[in-house]
Amino acid sequence: MVKPFQIPLTLLMLGGTLLLSPIFRICADPQLKTHKEVLKLMGSRFEISAVSADPQVAWEAIRAAISEINRIEHLISSWDSLSQTSRINRMAGIEPVAVDPELYQLIERAKKVSVITGGAFDISYASMDRVWFYDGRMTALPSPEAIAASVALINYRDIELNPAQTTVFLRNKGMKIGFGAIGKGYAADRAKEVMLNLGIASGVVNAGGDLVAWGKQEDERDWQVGIADPRNKEDIISWLSTSEKAVVTSGNYEKFVELEGKTYGHIIDPRTGWPVGGLKSVTIICPSGELADALATSVFILGENDGLALINKMKGIECILVTADDELITSDHLMLNYETE
Repeated sequence: MVKPFQIPLTLLMLGGTLLLSPIFRICADPQLKTHKEVLKLMGSRFEISAVSADPQVAWEAIRAAISEINRIEHLISSWDSLSQTSRINRMAGIEPVAVDPELYQLIERAKKVSVITGGAFDISYASMDRVWFYDGRMTALPSPEAIAASVALINYRDIELNPAQTTVFLRNKGMKIGFGAIGKGYAADRAKEVMLNLGIASGVVNAGGDLVAWGKQEDERDWQVGIADPRNKEDIISWLSTSEKAVVTSGNYEKFVELEGKTYGHIIDPRTGWPVGGLKSVTIICPSGELADALATSVFILGENDGLALINKMKGIECILVTADDELITSDHLMLNYETE
């Protein structure tokens, strides 16, 4: 069953269709303008927007945000042989690696998410041997033995942290960590902080779909975030009015393979090695891009019941689930703007 939506008073019913009725503020500053840069960073499309009456201030902040994102990428990249992350991976099973406090704390927070999600989130997923492919080459299911072997080295408990020395040690040879499920959210958070410190009171960092927004639009309205329909990503199934929030969506409707009459999506449970089903997409709304990034995939893996139960226990965090049957389900306290035919 679809849980009833809690509809805010900004919706009007006209001819059977729910329409968003924007609330304009009389005190809107006509000099405020939105300045936006679109570019490729961390292998993804980034959109960085700054609302300001001073173009010079806006563009300086955007350039500073780009520099910060590049710095984060160098810190966490497992592809950069000179990064601290790559050194941690090379020294797996050999010796601990001293790292910057920033990276140490990011790994520490990641392990905490692993604990609360029962291992559905695990940065040691990078140890996984690839047995699932989504480029057309697969003609048969991998063997159960190959699947089990693919995740044999994944275990966040084997990431050993020494707070006194700020060292990280992967206990088993061949273990690897990676930040693909948390890195862009963290980078978006850091870019926001840099822009705030440079006087940008309103803006958006969209890190390849990991979106962090703060302040208001130039007309003093909240930012409007559309939730894509998994059946057609060009269509919007609901709208979120947001400020001071991150919004991150995970879904398996774009990458999948059909084998033996069944569809297998690209989101794989690191505990089992099997692709997960039951949901088409998960959207997380919370104050932190980093946490929203980590939880979006985690809730997808946990599934409708366990995932929703987890979010409902977490203060200040909400979610939108789209099931395999195209039912839209929200967490207990989420307010949605949506349209129906």
